[in-house]
Amino acid sequence: MVEALTDQNFAEETKEGVVLTDFWATWCGPCRMQSPIIDQLAEERQDVKFTKMDVDENQSTAKNLGIMAIPTLIIKKDGEVVDRITGYTPKEKLDEILDQYTD
Repeated sequence: MVEALTDQNFAEETKEGVVLTDFWATWCGPCRMQSPIIDQLAEERQDVKFTKMDVDENQSTAKNLGIMAIPTLIIKKDGEVVDRITGYTPKEKLDEILDQYTD
């Protein structure tokens, strides 16, 4: 399951383990293409926590992370940003990237 985050709980919810956050907006076409892939990976992978954040409703986190384009996927490991992917990313490529950060 993909958990929706807010500016208020982002730091707390992404401080442990490997966490992928999908920064998106309802009006963004590529975001709508990316979302089912994130949902699919969330079903398949138990070693990564999958979250999403609507940038229109939660502007301060996106601003603090310097997100200028969406979709942007941020991968954090134990609270530190270890990767940033901007634009639509196919499932196979995303799986490969996540494998780098999981044991």
